[in-house]
Amino acid sequence: MNKKLIYILPVLVVLMLGAFIFSAAVNTTVSKGDTAPEISMATPEGNTITLSSFKGKYVIVDFWASWCAACRKENQNLVRTYNKYKVAKLKGGAGFTVFSVSLDADAELWKRAITNDKLTWPNHVSDLKKWDSQAAIDYGVTSLPTSFLVDPEGKIIASGSSATDLEPELEKLLAQ
Repeated sequence: MNKKLIYILPVLVVLMLGAFIFSAAVNTTVSKGDTAPEISMATPEGNTITLSSFKGKYVIVDFWASWCAACRKENQNLVRTYNKYKVAKLKGGAGFTVFSVSLDADAELWKRAITNDKLTWPNHVSDLKKWDSQAAIDYGVTSLPTSFLVDPEGKIIASGSSATDLEPELEKLLAQ
């Protein structure tokens, strides 16, 4: 009996640790139904954009960084999602856009990634503070990529680790 326990115990520890790490990776301080915290940051050109300026539209708030390999791969899906929904009329006749919040520290690498990944929407912001970004703190972002779908009234209606996770919610909005 003790020999079995010697083999089973490490497996249980690994499984529990894995579950803890996974839950921490998707943990945020905001959740469905909450009002999306305001984001006010500079674009690559130095202009300020706020999340509240998109009131009346559905918005994917996408946290990413040029140094994040998973983000760079996910950008392909985000581009596809943006192109699919940018001209769509969603529930209530609302439009759609993407608001990209970069957790970069190097402006040149951030700008280059926007160009190289063909992120054609104009709504790119960063305070160039990486994990100390106020937006990341306000949203409780602990892993990248992390995305939130915000409705026209500024409420969070879905969240996930990618735009792909949010697409089923967008599909529901198209059908109405």
